[in-house]
Amino acid sequence: MALHYLNKYGLLGVHLSSKFELRRISKAVNGTVLPRLIPPTPQELGYCDLVCVEELGDTPLIAFRQESKESRIVTVVIRGATDNYMDDIERAIDDGVNTFKCLARDGRFVPGAGAVEAELAVQLLKYADTLPGLEQYAVRKFATALEAFPKAIAENSGHRATVVLEKILDAHQNGRKNEGVDIESDNATCDTLEKNILDLYSCKYWGLKYAVGAAATILRVDQIIMAKRAGGPKARKPAGSDDES
Repeated sequence: MALHYLNKYGLLGVHLSSKFELRRISKAVNGTVLPRLIPPTPQELGYCDLVCVEELGDTPLIAFRQESKESRIVTVVIRGATDNYMDDIERAIDDGVNTFKCLARDGRFVPGAGAVEAELAVQLLKYADTLPGLEQYAVRKFATALEAFPKAIAENSGHRATVVLEKILDAHQNGRKNEGVDIESDNATCDTLEKNILDLYSCKYWGLKYAVGAAATILRVDQIIMAKRAGGPKARKPAGSDDES
């Protein structure tokens, strides 16, 4: 019945296979999704400058285009030779979009390339020397865990991680707080601010906060209860049922 009236009045009908696509289209045209078939109000109707059928490669698609600056959604089309290549591009774009979103909320940056973690490790080691008893051992282990960040960057770059880590820690102990891993030179370090290697402050803050929270949660576990297998015990085989060789 719906197709009859669409054909009669020259309306375009679009078949949507998921609620995700329905929500995206409603956001693109600034419309309201109606749970039942009723006449929409002017406030519920959306608007789109152009709705057309196009082809992208060999794939036909229906494009909703908003020519004005009031568009609330943008689609980025990724094309590549292999799935792995497109996955890498998708992750890079996703990281860039999330970085921009975080910048809109908090525009602060910190030195990258492992410089922040190395400086925190050095400061924690100094702080551990002021603590009595067993507390200093916990602080020292936390500082050692932070050293894994620049070490991992050096290993992934093909450098000797221990050599690079020693150079970075020595630089931070001498007051060069911005020293990080230089992936372009063999087993070398660099000033991250001079090379414009920066990380988001909010990313570092929440990453360290959640990591500490997860570690503290594990340390607070004082009892583990093993659940029994559901269904009760296995049925016993009757005597003499085993096959004789």
